[in-house]
Amino acid sequence: MSAKTPAVAVHHVVTGPADAPVVVLSNSLGSTMSMWDAQVDALTEHFRVVRYDTRGHGGSPVPQGPYDIDDLADDVVSLLDSLGVEKAHFVGLSLGGMTGMRLAARNPERVDRLVLLCTGAKLDPSSAWHDRAATVRENGSGAVAEAVVARWFTPGYLATNAEEKAAAEAVVASTPAEGYASCCEVIATMDLRPDLPRISAPTLAIAGADDPATPPPHLEAIADSVQDGRVLVVPESAHLANAEQPQTITSAILDHLRG
Repeated sequence: MSAKTPAVAVHHVVTGPADAPVVVLSNSLGSTMSMWDAQVDALTEHFRVVRYDTRGHGGSPVPQGPYDIDDLADDVVSLLDSLGVEKAHFVGLSLGGMTGMRLAARNPERVDRLVLLCTGAKLDPSSAWHDRAATVRENGSGAVAEAVVARWFTPGYLATNAEEKAAAEAVVASTPAEGYASCCEVIATMDLRPDLPRISAPTLAIAGADDPATPPPHLEAIADSVQDGRVLVVPESAHLANAEQPQTITSAILDHLRG
């Protein structure tokens, strides 16, 4: 456990059969567990689904920063322990995927299969993340909401889904400033490239073909570097690919988790 910020009891919801294999869903920076709404019903037919809000987001506590990637992994270990779950599948997007990579490398006994969506092992330049953290601390998360959502979805999708655009911007804007900024700093200081060869969990890396934040080469590098990885590039999707192309991605997650 990290000495500077002990694990927090994250807000979570558990659905699905009590005796089914467990899958944990981990959200992106600036979102909440609601980002998985399009996947939950299908996953719940086969799994005990554990959704949670990353620290500093949604209904979870907002400890004072700084945080690092080990803090986020510690929170998941603590959550699994509290639920009496020894080993789970893990599905994470962006920041959630980074958490999953660190967890699978550091605590391989806790991770069965891994799905990483729209994420990267290192996101340069770190200065951009420090700058975004400073903006949010000064002006609130609303200051970046429009720009963030413009990367979450393709322009065509945003043009024809005005309500979803507004709802997504509201979720970003409602993220506590300290939580959002401290998680920006997690990304700024993180380099998971040395971890990748240690990841033994069978890994599916899913890229949005039009993702400006973590384009397909990020996911291809992950799939190439872990012990058992493959990549799927999904057309007509940006950073929140699971929301923009839910049918394709839900079936891919199910196929991978069911082996």
